[in-house]
Amino acid sequence: MKKVFKITGIIFLIAIIIVAAYALINYIKLSNTVKENYALLGDEAGILNVDGKTFRDLNKNGKLDIYEDTRANVNDRVDDLVSQMNIEEKAGTMFITMIGMTKEGEPLDMPVISTNAMEMAFSFMLPPSSEMIALKKMNSFNIVHSYNADILARFNNNIQKLAERTRLGIPITIATDPRHGTQNNPGAAIFTPSFSQWPSSLGLAATRDTILVREFGDIARQEYNAVGIKLALHPMADLATEPRWGRSNGTFGEDASLSAIITKAYVLGFQGDSLNSSSVACMTKHFSGGGPQKDGEDPHFPYGKEQVYPGNNFDYHIIPFIKGAFPAKTAQIMPYYGIPMDQTDENVAFAFNKTIITKILRDSLKFNGVVCTDWNIISNTKMGEARAWGVEDLTPIQRVKKVIDAGCDQFGGEMIPGLIVELVKSGQISEKRIDQSVKRILKDRFILGLFDDPYVDEEEALKITGKSEFIKKGKEAQAKSTVLLKNKGLLPLAEGTKIYTDGMIDPEVINKYGQLVDDIDKADIVLTRIRTPFDERSDFFLERFFHQGRLYYNEEEKKNIFELIDKKPALVIVNLERPAILTEINEKCDALMADFGTSDEVIAEIIFGKINPSGKLPFELPSTWEAVQKQLEDVPYDSENPLYKFGDGISYE
Repeated sequence: MKKVFKITGIIFLIAIIIVAAYALINYIKLSNTVKENYALLGDEAGILNVDGKTFRDLNKNGKLDIYEDTRANVNDRVDDLVSQMNIEEKAGTMFITMIGMTKEGEPLDMPVISTNAMEMAFSFMLPPSSEMIALKKMNSFNIVHSYNADILARFNNNIQKLAERTRLGIPITIATDPRHGTQNNPGAAIFTPSFSQWPSSLGLAATRDTILVREFGDIARQEYNAVGIKLALHPMADLATEPRWGRSNGTFGEDASLSAIITKAYVLGFQGDSLNSSSVACMTKHFSGGGPQKDGEDPHFPYGKEQVYPGNNFDYHIIPFIKGAFPAKTAQIMPYYGIPMDQTDENVAFAFNKTIITKILRDSLKFNGVVCTDWNIISNTKMGEARAWGVEDLTPIQRVKKVIDAGCDQFGGEMIPGLIVELVKSGQISEKRIDQSVKRILKDRFILGLFDDPYVDEEEALKITGKSEFIKKGKEAQAKSTVLLKNKGLLPLAEGTKIYTDGMIDPEVINKYGQLVDDIDKADIVLTRIRTPFDERSDFFLERFFHQGRLYYNEEEKKNIFELIDKKPALVIVNLERPAILTEINEKCDALMADFGTSDEVIAEIIFGKINPSGKLPFELPSTWEAVQKQLEDVPYDSENPLYKFGDGISYE
């Protein structure tokens, strides 16, 4: 037996050595490839002195070109630059995808071993920065890390220095999903502690305060600018008419008029009255409305590819764009993944659909800005299969052509510019058509000031992000977004009230006004914070971040909640990511409150009457699961006998 163990041990050791040697060889090969890629880059831009002014010599030719001249007309600068670009550079400009960074703020080129599982996973999943910038000539990226503000700023400066060394010195546009909420979802939103904390988009809508929403946009703009982010991959102007939809949390609710006014205020906050060098450009999504998902399933996944309109309500979902995003002059637009079933002449997803992009968005609504596809609709990646819904039978190059023919300008989540080069060289797409998209993309970049100075101050980034006045305003929004739904004389609480809590992150804040107790028998009331229920799924990588499926609490969840609230007068606070079914909980509790990302600190101020709740529901709350299943995906507030209606919310008398 000892001999068997010894042999087994030797075999195991040999296997480890072989695996380690294989990993080391691949690491060395990758390291050499990275060095070769960066060797393709040239010198940094010099400084030109002309007429007593300084300019960046981006193409390093020793003279002032029109595109380098800050005094020149923007359109002339764009035309001059595009005339100097080769087809490979034009193709690279038409792609934007995720890029990684190290915790020191360096571009990520090599896999890292880290105790942070997400950080390590991204280091293995994301392509080397050198490949995308130097080899594939890409210059638009979205970041997914949430390091301190100075690290984010340093990354911007490091990557802009690399961009400066490309042949024409085209600066990089850094984009991001929302970063000011409490949600962390790599497919939709990124929790960033350095920034001020605000309620979710649903919460912004619950405030009904367009002035406050515009203030949010302006504060977020300042924090983004401080670290070099110039493109917001938001807001979502979609309507949450389908309560099961896993991305309802990113919307402004189910009412088109409310969504329109909040969308408009949001974009104006980020961009200003018109796009300029102080702006952060908004890529409003998802045209023509991504909410009416069949059975609420999301089209990030194959089972959710269909958008349906049983209420014949297609036009309703365009209202937030027509009355919100477009009057605010949103710089860019993103279509969603799904197929608008039987709404156009072919059942293909939005970005492949010429009726949606050209006939409706371009021709009818006169939008001439950048249209960028949602992520990964062309090719399979480490994130999953291509979301090429409706055109699964086409090859990647055929899909690229169909997207361009549909009227889109840029491809999200992809790094395959060689396919565009091939399409042009084979005569399938004219270079004039490519120039049209490239000019749209670069025009925004010139207006945003990136060609003039893309660098930021690391120390200033620390001073600007998370400023006390920003944090204070975020808490004000949290308070205004909180909705009091039921109050049987329980609230506001008298100071000194003894409270037993469950589900709070920072329960000690109770002691500021009351008394926190750890024995429920000694408590005057019970306060429990609960979340919206959902089905846990894990067939796809991103599924773990999407809360989908059921809106009812299962028997085990109800048992845990009822064991608490049956013992004492009870306040239940539910964080609404989607319209939870709260009927039984509502019957048992003395007070019911809905929040959309309200901190425990702010909750304490509300329940003790320091702040009077004023939020209004941005969607209705269904009374039963059967009612949810009967409602129509494209129609707002059509649930049978809702527990609470859209717009409900009470205050203290």
